Amino acid sequence: MSSPAEATPVARVPMSRATLLGVAGVIICAMIWGTTWYAITLQLGTVPPLASIVWRFGLASAILFLGCLIARQNLRLTRAQHLAALGQGVFAFSISYSFTYASEGHVASAIVAVTFASLTFLNLVLFRLAAGQKAAAASWGGAILGLFGVAVLSGGEVLSAGFDRRAALGVGLALIATTASAFGNFFAWRGQTRGSAAIPSTAWAMAYGTGLLALYGLMTGVEFSIDPTFTYVGSLFYLSIFGSVIAFSLYFTIARTIGYAMASYISALTPPIAMLVSVLFEGAHFGWTALAGLLLVLSGQALLIRAPKVSS
Repeated sequence: MSSPAEATPVARVPMSRATLLGVAGVIICAMIWGTTWYAITLQLGTVPPLASIVWRFGLASAILFLGCLIARQNLRLTRAQHLAALGQGVFAFSISYSFTYASEGHVASAIVAVTFASLTFLNLVLFRLAAGQKAAAASWGGAILGLFGVAVLSGGEVLSAGFDRRAALGVGLALIATTASAFGNFFAWRGQTRGSAAIPSTAWAMAYGTGLLALYGLMTGVEFSIDPTFTYVGSLFYLSIFGSVIAFSLYFTIARTIGYAMASYISALTPPIAMLVSVLFEGAHFGWTALAGLLLVLSGQALLIRAPKVSS
């Protein structure tokens, strides 16, 4: 899928330099976000999840604003651009991450990562319905193949864990978080169509999302505390700098270059990494289905990358 500005009614062509750079960015983002699922579990404990999200994105937005000032990027947005950034902040940072942190309190981090693999498919559907953007059959095939791959990759482990009410609630929360992320992508694209730059608009979106969560926390009596341990503070800085500043800056820049469906395929590549992290740090064990699922995920990625662009 591609945005209207980048869609062209041409046949398949060799990958451009922009696409190759986008693929490299996808790999970097996948490596970072594949480890953040475990890092989030290090935030759960004495500090309320909402407070941890506020600290994370509050610090990340401050760093992005400072970076824009140092680079002399214009931070001024028009009213329409601010509204798009507000929508992006509400869905991508407030709602999505609130439900993500809540979900990881009920199920393993790798299962939440697997659930987010549906983001590519949701983006294709949402952008088709809301923006009238068309995608080639190969794009749909790649998204579905990737989704099926991660399902196979983790299916045996999910079933062996036993789906009690707690686990079902955790997956349900993760699905809400994934859907919110898709709407966040849509508002990010709205900002793009209105001429906002990627990094400044992301900084504003994080600030809006952080502000709304902080306001909600103050209204509901959330205690905004910080755990002074190395584990909590270290994971907070990792999630803020790598998982938020670097990864989201790359992600939304990639999305503007090669399309949101292609960029969101990051969510289909992170589960294998998240599961490897679970093996190394959580003592998890995965069976032969992991290899089969991984091959399907990579096949879907290749199909999506090579899919021709179509006119909207």
